[in-house]
Amino acid sequence: MNREFEGKKLLILGGNPETVPLVEIANNMGILTIVSSARHTDAAKKVAWKSYDVDGMDVPGLVALAREEKVDGVLVGVADILVPAYCKVCDALDLPCYATQKIVDVFAFKDVFKATCERYGVHGIPEYYLDASMKQEDIDKIQYPVMIKPVDNGGGVGMTVVYNEEELRPAVEKALEASNKKRFIVEKYMQCDDMGMYYTFKDGYCSASCIYDRYTTDEQPGLSRVCLGGTYPSKHLNEYFERMHGNAVRLFNDIGIRNGVLMLSGFYEDGEFYVYDTGFRLQGEAPHLLMKAIHGFDQREMLIRFALTGSEGDLDLREADDTYLRGKWAATLWFLLKEGKIAKIEGLKETEADDCVVDNIQRLQEGDMVLPEWIGNEKQVLTRLYLVCDSKAELAEKLKYYMDTVKVYDEAGNSMLLKGFDVDKALELENSVGQ
Repeated sequence: MNREFEGKKLLILGGNPETVPLVEIANNMGILTIVSSARHTDAAKKVAWKSYDVDGMDVPGLVALAREEKVDGVLVGVADILVPAYCKVCDALDLPCYATQKIVDVFAFKDVFKATCERYGVHGIPEYYLDASMKQEDIDKIQYPVMIKPVDNGGGVGMTVVYNEEELRPAVEKALEASNKKRFIVEKYMQCDDMGMYYTFKDGYCSASCIYDRYTTDEQPGLSRVCLGGTYPSKHLNEYFERMHGNAVRLFNDIGIRNGVLMLSGFYEDGEFYVYDTGFRLQGEAPHLLMKAIHGFDQREMLIRFALTGSEGDLDLREADDTYLRGKWAATLWFLLKEGKIAKIEGLKETEADDCVVDNIQRLQEGDMVLPEWIGNEKQVLTRLYLVCDSKAELAEKLKYYMDTVKVYDEAGNSMLLKGFDVDKALELENSVGQ
């Protein structure tokens, strides 16, 4: 690996397990990594050169830390909530930042993001007006089911599906508790195709790196539908380019995005696309791992280089990127756990000798507890597998194999795994055998 930044110091904000690979890439580049977060036990701290317990939203504390360590760059890890602080810290230190305050103002809060998107023809989920006073006249207009969510949190945190008025107040209280700004939104609960639209930006050029279909669990009624995986490319890819991509690019250009990576999460229903979330940073579900395996460039290296130099390097995205994945088929496969203590994990060793498995990002180990408050958000993820295959049929075979092979048991010998998604339905195999 290129070690031109040997000895440079990089401050990374946030220490969750999803940030670990970013720290490891920087370490392999010879960079002295410094991870700062509020929790002393965070996973990314264990692989960093140094770590501090300064909260990732404590801007004065982070600025003081950066000056004390004489860092050469700052980068946010895998946490939406830290992007506004990242922008302010970089600004105070006059260091490169792929975000600007204008961009942060749009993306940091779901309600502002939604209103901005509508101006460009990027539609959001139909919404009902309701505030913390919960006036009866507003409640009477709601048609159930609806999703209650905080405006400034993600990964399922603070989100609840509500089926009647009786469930409304506790859901609102939960959303407010998870919101720093004490704001929430009430949206129609969508029960249709879920999608991810993942973009790479370099020097003002916007590339749709991948458009894919996501599948979520329905085993946890009333909670946010946590992802079970995704298949690439999306069955709706061509229609997305025809109907939505151009509008999204106009939005990105007008708010000033020039560098970085961005995820749009959306739904497809009856010929229309509805965007429901965004993340202007590396994603926890890590589509960049599939992009690296297929295209050869690593978005993590690009962001690290930008943090230290203000440039993502010499890569020509027009040549390097391909939304159609150069004819390959790819997937992420998430294994979700029920509440309890993990006593035994089987089947993951099989991935080590499989050329189709390009990575396995494991969050939990034998002996770990899956806490009640983790159910309904991404903390209940045991691991994510990343697969790249030459055909749709081969991908289906691999997905089914690992769904059957991986087992997780609690101390009483009970299975802790939720069911996976329907592979045949996801890949439309009944109409496309042999592809």
